[in-house]
Amino acid sequence: MASIIKRKKAYSVVYNYQDETGETRQKWETCYSHKEALKRKAEIENQQHEGTFIPPSNQSISEFMKDFISLYGEKKWGVSTYEANVGITANYINPIIGHLEVQNITPRVADKYIQTLQKTPPAATRSRKSPTTFLSPQMIDKIISLLKCAFKQAVRWEMIGRNPFENAVLPKVEYKHRDIWTAEMIRKALDMCTDSKLYIAMNLAFACSLRIGEVLGLTWDNLHISDEDISRDDAYIQVEKELTRATKRALDALDNKDVIQIFKPLMANTHTRLILKRPKTVSSIRKIWLPKTVAYIIREWKQSQDELKSFLGDEYEDYNLVIALPNGRPCENRVIEKAFLELKDEAELPDVVFHSLRHSSTTYKLKLNHGDLKATQGDTGHAEIDMITKVYAHILDEDRKVNAQKFEAAFYTMKNPDLRNVTPPQEQNPLDLATLIEQLQKSPELAQTLANLIQGKNN
Repeated sequence: MASIIKRKKAYSVVYNYQDETGETRQKWETCYSHKEALKRKAEIENQQHEGTFIPPSNQSISEFMKDFISLYGEKKWGVSTYEANVGITANYINPIIGHLEVQNITPRVADKYIQTLQKTPPAATRSRKSPTTFLSPQMIDKIISLLKCAFKQAVRWEMIGRNPFENAVLPKVEYKHRDIWTAEMIRKALDMCTDSKLYIAMNLAFACSLRIGEVLGLTWDNLHISDEDISRDDAYIQVEKELTRATKRALDALDNKDVIQIFKPLMANTHTRLILKRPKTVSSIRKIWLPKTVAYIIREWKQSQDELKSFLGDEYEDYNLVIALPNGRPCENRVIEKAFLELKDEAELPDVVFHSLRHSSTTYKLKLNHGDLKATQGDTGHAEIDMITKVYAHILDEDRKVNAQKFEAAFYTMKNPDLRNVTPPQEQNPLDLATLIEQLQKSPELAQTLANLIQGKNN
């Protein structure tokens, strides 16, 4: 049983419970109104009666997140997700709410935390400067998604009764129209490109809607470009790995999970490693058919690479990579991105990044297939089709505009030409009684005529 004790302007709900060692302890919970205290007292007594009461715990959020990352994250996350979530915890969770106890986090506290995040500047990094003064809605969404997952486990571990982040009110995420190159711009860039690695990477990114890590993670066994494949229009690539850089901390914590290969570093004292790993989602593992021209371009590239390999002999480090440095070592994304920016300036084309070729590809395919989302999703590898409808809604709207034009041609022009000159019926004005009375007073003749009409109807 619980009792209520008044303490100055507050009320305390006092009850006994057994901790995890079986020892009986007493707990005082402060409420700020008698009504709130009565409600909490009833909740405790009902939970104790039903056997669903969760004993109090003073574990802080920082301690809990450490357990969560160890017990959940190391089993469920890949190296990139692990590194990102550890960073989010260190930068935006522990410094703000890490000192609070897990059981003291309510939906109200969660909403206040989100308000604080909206006024929090992004953490500084050595590699790039943040373009925003405060955390973006996209970043806040990632933080709350992590906490929602963490507190879902807290419910499962019977630390709390419900997830306070489940229905958190988040700032609206706006999906902005991305600046991309048109097909003509890409053709111009390819015509002016003299870097063979960049030329192959651009063709693969645009024709196959690939991410830069997927382009650089392709190995020759992923490509099916034989004469027979090409003649049957069946040349394709199998996307099943990607090249990325990961910290040794993440690799050690996850015991190299999902890692296919770790490349030997040039300098032994670096804290990161280039790796080939499996994609983070099942949908990213996919088969993409190649246009014939791209298949022939890659065939020529293979021939030149084999000639270089033969010339260098043992000095060539052969990892079977489609795009590699002249010595055979993996080509990092920064090498391609730097060459791409130089080409962009030389060709005097709009300011975009290499990743925009993937968006150009998606846009171009949506136009070609008249908005076939499923076919486009198969090439892009998006886990959710909603990502395409949100980011590329302007392309779908163009097709809807064409639908209206087709409807006009099929129904209103060809089938019913007479409707072209039809005007919609005009709404008749309702009777203005005050105006009618005024006119009857001014014109006795009109009043008499109206009286005769009414008398005729009654007869």
